[in-house]
Amino acid sequence: MALTDRFGLALTTDSPHAVESYIRAVDLMLSANAGAETLLDAALDADPDFALAHIARARLCQVQARIPEAKEAATRARDLAERVTPRERGHIETIALVIDGLGAQAMARLDAHVAEYPRDALALSPALGVFGLLGFSGRVDHHEAQLALLLRLAPQWDEDWWFLTYLGWARIETGDVGTGAHEVERALALNPHNAFAAHARAHGYYEAGDTESGAAFIEAWLPGYDRQSQLHCHLSWHRALFELACGRPEQARALYEDAIRPAVSYAPPLFNLADAASFLWRWKIYGEMPPLDDAWGEVIAHAARNFPRAGIPFADVHAALAEAASSDDASLATRIAQLGELLEGGRLPQGAIVPALCAGAAAFARGDYDGATESLGIALPELARIGGSHAQRELFEDTYIAACLRAGRDDKAAERLSARLERRPSARDSGWLAKAPAR
Repeated sequence: MALTDRFGLALTTDSPHAVESYIRAVDLMLSANAGAETLLDAALDADPDFALAHIARARLCQVQARIPEAKEAATRARDLAERVTPRERGHIETIALVIDGLGAQAMARLDAHVAEYPRDALALSPALGVFGLLGFSGRVDHHEAQLALLLRLAPQWDEDWWFLTYLGWARIETGDVGTGAHEVERALALNPHNAFAAHARAHGYYEAGDTESGAAFIEAWLPGYDRQSQLHCHLSWHRALFELACGRPEQARALYEDAIRPAVSYAPPLFNLADAASFLWRWKIYGEMPPLDDAWGEVIAHAARNFPRAGIPFADVHAALAEAASSDDASLATRIAQLGELLEGGRLPQGAIVPALCAGAAAFARGDYDGATESLGIALPELARIGGSHAQRELFEDTYIAACLRAGRDDKAAERLSARLERRPSARDSGWLAKAPAR
């Protein structure tokens, strides 16, 4: 009798122990919990030729930015591909293309693979989330594309906690907050330890403008989550944003010091850069006290260590915030010039909005609010192209609004604020709108 994974898909191995360890490891990966590597090592100890355990380890290393190890594990899986089933070969090649950095090819392969094997969760997962193949494709409609993909596959899925998480989150990000939040709550009921579902639920509260409930939810859920797991820093960031929105900056600052700043976070480098830089920038533009200017140093060092050259736009725009806030004009000018080279060479799918956002941050930091308004205003219509979630990208809208208010362009600020307040309540937006009465 063939051995299968949790989704009913056959696995090429004769070792029940390897399969048991593999299934548990994949569930930890799909729920953003620590411990998968130890289980994958156990699976490979039981069967060194277990190809899908090798490619799962490759994917885990890639998510953790351990790229040489990811490539080595992917090569081992590819070497074993002739011994496995067609489904497993497609699974291996899909994930290996992701690790190769060939996003368009990987997405095409993934589309074909899940059309034939719609329940192959680990192979499907690289397409999903705001840092996935679709999220970083440069498409302005990447949220809609993810929802469309999941809806195509939904008839092949039962009440599964992993699939419900991403279906619900896709609905939340495309505006159907009520339906999406309900699906995410079902996912959490099925697996209360699913950090991706907790994260999606936080987004539901954010998009509904229910900041008190969002803060309370994360405060209650997070203590049982391992600090070394993938999303501990990011969930702390979400709670910090809720605390700022509720008028409790000291609680927000304490969360930054305890769980978000690079010196204490276990998050992957991109996650940590975005969370740390965006928190400190919000603190700055919201006028919170005391100033946290000294905190930027370790963020600058983190960006220089992990993203020394432009090329990952979501990292670049957040590195630019740190460089601008620290008056590191030389590094910022170099980053913008490198982005320009990528753009001219046709190697920047996200387009001209990336250097525009960087230039807008630079203008804001030096007090050129008219310049910031112009640069950021150019980027906002296609802001989704940089990837990330609405909550993450709203930082650049906030910067635009703050620049408009300081430049005396109250009509532009009011237009943006009124549109946001039609979507969800916000004490900060209402306060800003009171300062910009022009319509």
